Amino acid sequence: MNYLAAGRRLVTRLAALALGTLLLAACSTTVIDRGTYYADTRYHAQDADSRVRFLVMHYTEIDEAQSLRVLTTEGVSVHYVVPDAPQIRNGQPVVWQLVPESQRAWHAGVSYWQGTTELNAASIGIENVNLGPVDTPQGRSWQPYPPAQVDALIRLAKDIVARYDIPPTRVVGHSDIAPQRKIDPGPVFPWKQLYDAGVGAWPDAATVSAYLAGRDPSMPVDVRGLQQKLALYGYDVATDGVLDERTRRVFAAFQMHFRPHDYAGNPDAETDAIAAALLDKYMPKEAAEMKSAP
Repeated sequence: MNYLAAGRRLVTRLAALALGTLLLAACSTTVIDRGTYYADTRYHAQDADSRVRFLVMHYTEIDEAQSLRVLTTEGVSVHYVVPDAPQIRNGQPVVWQLVPESQRAWHAGVSYWQGTTELNAASIGIENVNLGPVDTPQGRSWQPYPPAQVDALIRLAKDIVARYDIPPTRVVGHSDIAPQRKIDPGPVFPWKQLYDAGVGAWPDAATVSAYLAGRDPSMPVDVRGLQQKLALYGYDVATDGVLDERTRRVFAAFQMHFRPHDYAGNPDAETDAIAAALLDKYMPKEAAEMKSAP
């Protein structure tokens, strides 16, 4: 008997048996029983991405207890609620999660940003417990966002944008995506603090100064030119050069986000410079094409 040949055949059979066992094991872990059919998940398409492409900030206008009641019972919802005085557990703040991130929450309503409409389907919403504007005989004031709340919000937002790879220009306020009907999260929202922590967009001061070029910041500028810049950045705004109330609301929403000391909605040089600086920083190719267009 040729013992060498027999040994080789045995090794081959054992290898085939091992391979078959491995394939069966792989099959058993990828085939899912869904009751009325089986789904084999061993193959994965490469052309796919996350449902989540935007992060939207809000304020509640009511206190924490009322917010939780409304957001769990009254036909409106949000993924997260950040208390104004978060509880601390093991040295870390506690936020409320009301909707799984994989599901749609009803927080954005009729909305638009960078060509996407109905942002409920493509975003995570964060409500911050904050009363917003408070009107008194002395005028309107805005409730501040306490440091503990800002810290909790930064931790939450950093985690979300990292996991979903959300670009800076897609971290927005409700007023950005629905400027005709919303003003939250308001002019005292800590956008710059979020940016410093790695969340969201902010213009570089030197670039803004360069675009101002010594002009008075309140000097009027071409309405159509500012409309075009904000439309390119993401806002739903006409580019017809008409300074009507709809356009003013968009200008005011942009100013509330990036120039909160003055959000009157006027088309001024500082607003125009901030818009140009943001485009240079985050959309340089599109900005260059806009500048070269006749």
